[in-house]
Amino acid sequence: MTDIIIDIGGETFEAAFEAKDAPRTVARFRELLPYRDRIIHVRWSGEACWIPMGERDLSIGYENATSYPAPGQVIVHPGHVSGVSETEILVAYGPCCFASKAGQLAGNHFLTIRGDLERLAKVGRSVLWDGAKAIEFRAP
Repeated sequence: MTDIIIDIGGETFEAAFEAKDAPRTVARFRELLPYRDRIIHVRWSGEACWIPMGERDLSIGYENATSYPAPGQVIVHPGHVSGVSETEILVAYGPCCFASKAGQLAGNHFLTIRGDLERLAKVGRSVLWDGAKAIEFRAP
C-alpha cells in the first residue's frame, strides 16, 4: 500500500505511514503535505540523510521512537521535547544510529519506504558525495 510518494532529487519512492504505531506523528505530518525541503547527509548517524527543521514545533512528543532506524525507515525527532537537538526528519538508507553532537537521539518512526532500498542507498550515497538534494513528500 502506498500512502505517500517521496521524491529525492527526481528519484521517487513509494512509502507507507505507520499510523497504528505513530498516530500523532502521522496525523501532524499529513497536515504538512505536500512538504518540500532540502535533504543533506547526516554527520554522526551513519548511512542516513536528514532534513533540519530548526526550532519548528510539531507538537507531537515521542511515540514509536527508535535510535536505530532500519533502511527505508523515516523518523522525526521532535526537538522541542528533548531540548538536545533541533526538530529534524531522518531517512535511513543503511546501518544507522541516530545521533547529534550532543549524543544519541531517538525519533518517531512514522513512515517506511518498503521497496527499492538498493536505489535508496544509491541516492543516499549521492547526497553524501554530491551534496544536498531537493525532497518532496506528496500524496500519490
